Amino acid sequence: MCGIAGIVGADRMGDVRGPLDRMHAAIGHRGPDDRGAWRSARQHAAFVHTRLSIIDPSPAGHQPMATANERFTITYNGEIYNFAELRASLVGGGVTFRSHSDTEVILRLYEAQGPAFVARLRGMFAMAIWDEQERSCFMARDRFGIKPLYYHEAGGVLTFASEVRALLAAGVPAATDATAAYQYFRSGSVSDPLTLIHGVRAVEAGHYVVWQDRRLITRRYWELTFPDAQPAGDAAAVTRQALLDSVAHHFVSDVPVGVFLSGGMDSTAIVALARTLRGGELRTFSLAFPGSPLDEGPEARRTAAHFGTTHHEWALDGATARRLFDEFMASADQPSIDGFNTFSICRLARQHDTKVVLSGLGADELFGGYPSFRRVPRLARLGRLARLGGRLSAAAVRAAGEVGGSRVRRLNDLMSLPVNLENAYAVFRGIYTRDEARALTAHYVGGADAIDEASAPAGHDPTAEDGVSRLELTLYMRNQLLRDADVMSMASGVEVRVPFIDSQLFDQLSQLPAEQRLQPRKGLLLTAVPEIPEWVTNRPKRGFFLPIEHWFEHEWAGSLPEPDVPAAIRTDTWYRKWSLLAFEQWRQRVTPQHV
Repeated sequence: MCGIAGIVGADRMGDVRGPLDRMHAAIGHRGPDDRGAWRSARQHAAFVHTRLSIIDPSPAGHQPMATANERFTITYNGEIYNFAELRASLVGGGVTFRSHSDTEVILRLYEAQGPAFVARLRGMFAMAIWDEQERSCFMARDRFGIKPLYYHEAGGVLTFASEVRALLAAGVPAATDATAAYQYFRSGSVSDPLTLIHGVRAVEAGHYVVWQDRRLITRRYWELTFPDAQPAGDAAAVTRQALLDSVAHHFVSDVPVGVFLSGGMDSTAIVALARTLRGGELRTFSLAFPGSPLDEGPEARRTAAHFGTTHHEWALDGATARRLFDEFMASADQPSIDGFNTFSICRLARQHDTKVVLSGLGADELFGGYPSFRRVPRLARLGRLARLGGRLSAAAVRAAGEVGGSRVRRLNDLMSLPVNLENAYAVFRGIYTRDEARALTAHYVGGADAIDEASAPAGHDPTAEDGVSRLELTLYMRNQLLRDADVMSMASGVEVRVPFIDSQLFDQLSQLPAEQRLQPRKGLLLTAVPEIPEWVTNRPKRGFFLPIEHWFEHEWAGSLPEPDVPAAIRTDTWYRKWSLLAFEQWRQRVTPQHV
């Protein structure tokens, strides 16, 4: 895993060492093992790279990397799990290699096939490739958006980087985008392609971008959909084989690979599958919260002993977590209401010399583990019934929202929108209502009149449950969980891999109908991985959560500043307070002149 950045210009560029060096420094934490810089012969492009050496850690894998004729140069962040197969196909066609890295495989594929090659990649990636002959820059991002890539274009100059903070370091204006801020207050994250910085965009998941002659051309090469499907004869066998294949590919590495282990089903499934595939040392890592109902330490220790792993645990109390929290906030590239768990456990992994760790992220979205799979369709139905009840019924819901709790506020919010699955999902996952988010945007940013309230794009899903799965994968997971996992793991120089978010796995499981794939309590996953012990399968679902609410109300009380918001805005939940605190601290760092 790495950090990438670069500047390309339509005209011959002057001295860009200053902004390039500042970007290089801003992404330095992402790749502590090596640094590289390159400038094109005709002075139209300059790339930098910081390297976390995982595959071919020798100097032969150094980046930026160029082809022998120096026409193509790449700076790349990610891991391609099928690179060995792709390399073999190229060698069979007469291509020779100078390294054993996946980077060179990508470069030679692009040389041979152009942009179409990206559809053959299995893995997580963000990359930029400069073509010296055509004076063009190709940028691409993986199907699910596991790895980030941001860019800014102005005056015939394109600037890109792995993190928004690097673009700000290069001199991109730090003006807050009103629509993005509104999205953040609504949901706790910003949906691609927007970012909180006006004019800074994200390359969207499953897309590539070609920049040439001051023009940007964007193409989608993959779209997440659930087709109409027929029941499989043995869905569990299909699922098990696909999971084993994914876990095997995610262990491809030239350095040791560990596993995050909570007391839950998803991470336990990965450990169980890993043990089926390989013997020897297997490192596992967990967080414990002694005395808290959310403490999964005992279950994780029992599971680690059962599978014979080398287990490492960090017992976090409120005081220790409070000291970490300031570091966590300072590590945020954009504010979020999540990620502290990843920040903490990656710190533990790095302390034990492990820089590649597998996570169970994605299983809930794929196998129906969230309450949203039941509640969102129910909320949509309830909204339709209220609409059918006429104006009096809808007015009663809205009036209740003025005095009611969070559940009534959600239904009230839905009644102000067209009642469909997408809006029901947005309301279910919402932090603040539409009116509150608009008021907060006006308070912090201004420009509330220019907000674009475009809702999530509707899909053509076979069932409502498939629709929820699509929304969880493309919104909550992509724009919050994966973004936080990347930034917070990179803060410790750790690569997080996600076997449940794999293109081959998804291609196979998306062919299963909802009644098989989305069984209650993730029944398909349980049947496919029967090695999961009963003390894991019988426990209530808690997720990988920290006792944040308790800390906010007790150990941390009085130690965090109170949000400066209009009196009408209620901060009656921990996540509402967190969202405002994160936004205020981020804004103070990046735009201090406006605070």
